Amino acid sequence: MFKMVSQMKTGLVVESLLDGKRMPAYSTQKILALEDISIYTDEDDVPLADVFSLLFKKTAGKAGPNHKKVSIQELSDYLASVLPNYDKERVYNSDLKKLFQWFNLLAEKGLLKEKEEEKKEVKAKKPAKKKEAAKEEKPKPKSAPKGKKGSTKKVIK
Repeated sequence: MFKMVSQMKTGLVVESLLDGKRMPAYSTQKILALEDISIYTDEDDVPLADVFSLLFKKTAGKAGPNHKKVSIQELSDYLASVLPNYDKERVYNSDLKKLFQWFNLLAEKGLLKEKEEEKKEVKAKKPAKKKEAAKEEKPKPKSAPKGKKGSTKKVIK
């Protein structure tokens, strides 16, 4: 699991969450963002971020069950306690292990937050639009580029 650090012309620069080493991830490689992953449920798919938020509330921000030490049934029961309608037939055992492995890694690194906290942060960052519009100055129009003396070329805007 990696964190995106910056972009480059041919891909991304990513940093490993395990050892902190940076490396390029080229556009030819298959890269998935956590926002693009979801969990199957009986109705609609639930984004992984929402599942992590539910797990975060249940664990009070600490790591959940260790995917290596507990049985698959315990992982399934734990997920069912926060997401009771997840589809047990389409969510494979390997998916459960990855889910808890990723959750524990993100919780250990302090990269998870509750959704309510995120909403508060977004509201705090948004300035009032009316006040901001009054203070902003309109940029001055740039003058057209001038050609050389005696030039017959027209400047096209």
